[in-house]
Parts: sequence; structure tokens; C-alpha cells
Amino acid sequence: MSKNILFIIDELELKYFEFNDLVTNFWLIKEFLKRDYKVNISIKGDLFIENAKGCVFSRETYLKNENIFYNKQINKNLINNFDVVFFRPDPPVNIDYISACYVFDYVDRNKTLLINDPREIKNFNEKLHVNCFPEFAPKNIVSSSNDLILNFVEENKEAILKPLNRCFGSGVYYLNYQDKNLLTIINSMTQDGKTPVMVQKYLSEAQYGDKRVLIIGETVLDECIQKLPGDNNFKFSIHQDKFFRKTHLSENEKNMAQKIACQLAKRGLYLTGLDVINEKVIEINITSPCYFIREINQNYNIHFEDKIMMYLEEMIQKHFSKDRIYAFNK
Repeated sequence: MSKNILFIIDELELKYFEFNDLVTNFWLIKEFLKRDYKVNISIKGDLFIENAKGCVFSRETYLKNENIFYNKQINKNLINNFDVVFFRPDPPVNIDYISACYVFDYVDRNKTLLINDPREIKNFNEKLHVNCFPEFAPKNIVSSSNDLILNFVEENKEAILKPLNRCFGSGVYYLNYQDKNLLTIINSMTQDGKTPVMVQKYLSEAQYGDKRVLIIGETVLDECIQKLPGDNNFKFSIHQDKFFRKTHLSENEKNMAQKIACQLAKRGLYLTGLDVINEKVIEINITSPCYFIREINQNYNIHFEDKIMMYLEEMIQKHFSKDRIYAFNK
């Protein structure tokens, strides 16, 4: 293989590409460059189909003084000219996002390793598909019916309402059966009963935040960070150091995550993150999961990026080996 890699990143990340060490892609691109990979970047609007082939307009990155930059010259390429593609635009998973995923229906997966496979991202919803693992998920419903949602909240007293296609807590509401605005919130979020949402039973331990469990392939990483609720908020909402805390996985949490990891890897979802409260999975992050590398480095006093790269390089090497193994074990 020629060690030629493409990252599809978010538009906002492209705008603030250099020095952005809050972003997982910053660390991954930097580490690949340090290991003499050729790395191009693009955004989902630069993906297209020509002559029934998936194509891309991309920009070449480079390393200078331990920071990453990109050339402003835009190059046209077949996606299959790259050995590995990291598909990591942020939600919302709207029609533009889905259209970008469709481009990869015209990419030969025997030539290019896709992390994560856009076909599977398109078919797997980060909220709704916790129900693939009902034994690990909180009690929930997915519906656009205001009456059904109202009954669920009244039955469980407290609940969390989530749009199905957003990220970073956008549009997430805490619901209480005694709130006089309850029906107004439900009606607004379902667009008058037309848009499905997820409603989960509120877990009281949420007041202490949720754990981000990190997975690469079939490996559940031991390093784990607790995301704390923001000031005057019931959820994690601000990416600042004071809202992170070092934590550890329980044996039950690790076993649970291992079972989920094996199923996700079979689908081509290799870089994933679980949000966990009290040994319950509230969300499965597959679009552009943050690995909180800077925060884990600070809290564990390690170079977490080196461990991540060890597993990623092993995955890439095994993909291009003769036996074509796609998943791997620690």
C-alpha cells in the first residue's frame, strides 16, 4: 500500500483546521503525517460522482513545527486512489449528509478501507439504534405521536427527549410530567406530530454526567473520560477542561461495550464511542465520535494518540494483508 489517506472532515473543522487540538481529527492527521503517510482532507460538499465512480476534491496536508496545515490548491481524485478514507463529518445527518454517503456506493471497498463505512452510517442511527442492544439501553420509545410521548413521560415521571439526527446535545430536552410546558415542548420537537424523536427514561445518575467509552475495531479502550453537565444545565454542553473528569470502566461496562463493539465492527463501524450512564448505553456515536485525546492525555498523563495509532495502523495493515481481515482483537 502507498500510505495514502483521505479525511472527510466537518466544514467548521476546515475553517479552523490548524492548532485545533480539541478535535480528534487534528490529532489523527498529525500522527499519520508524523508516520510519513500522505494525508488529504475534504468536506462532504466536495464529494461527487463522475463516470459512475466516487470522486473528491481534496487538499493536501503537511506538518510544520509540530502543527498541521493544508495547501490551498484543490486536487481532483478518484476516492479509490486513496488507501484509507476516514469519513467524519459532524451531524446533523440531513439530506446533504445522506447524499455524501451515497457517493460511497460507487467506491470499491476492496481497494479502499472506509472508516467508518458511510453505507453503514447511513443505515445506523446514533440514537435510535441503541435498540439493537435492548438489554443495555434505557427504557425508551421512538415516535412522532404526541399522545404516545406524553403517556410515556407521565408513566416514567421524568424523561429525556432527543432529535434523531443532531449531535453535542443539540435539541435535547429534559421532560417532567408536572411541567406545564410539557406538551408545548413535545409538539414543537415533533413538528406537530410529524417528526419522530427518541424519548428515554431519565436516569437519575445523569446528574453526575456520562462516560465516553471508546472503541477501535473490536477493542474497548481502558481509558475513559466522564463528561459533566454544564453550568445551569442537565447535560454536557461545553467543551472546557472543568467539565471533564478521569474515570474507569466497571467490569460490567467493559463486557457490555465489548459485545457492542463486535457487532459494530461487523458492520464496518470501527471508530465508535458509547455514552454510558449507570451501565446503560444512552447513545452510540458513529458519525464523528470525539476521542477526547487532549483531555485523556491531561487526566491520565499519557500520550493517548500513540495508543490509538497503534490500533489504527494494525487495522489498516490487516485490511491490506492477504487474508483481508477487517476486524481485529486486542
